[in-house]
Amino acid sequence: MNNVRTAVEAIRNSNNDELNQIIEAIKLQRTYLARTTARALAVGDTVQFAGRGGKTVTGKVTKINRKTVIVDEGFTRWKVTASMLRVVEPA
Repeated sequence: MNNVRTAVEAIRNSNNDELNQIIEAIKLQRTYLARTTARALAVGDTVQFAGRGGKTVTGKVTKINRKTVIVDEGFTRWKVTASMLRVVEPA
């Protein structure tokens, strides 16, 4: 938690050029996390994520793109950022 406070304080004391560098670093980190998660998934894996309205959605992976994953819930297909997914262990 202390790292977050330090980062927030640094952001508040930044000028426009420094803010642009921070935003670029955040985008790169999000891309890295999404791609790392996508590489760990396989078609047929059962995954969960928070859908609209905070509802937990569980479905099977049908396609894996670079940063997004297509999840089939049964009657609905979702295109989800890979970093939002959590693999569900079979019961």
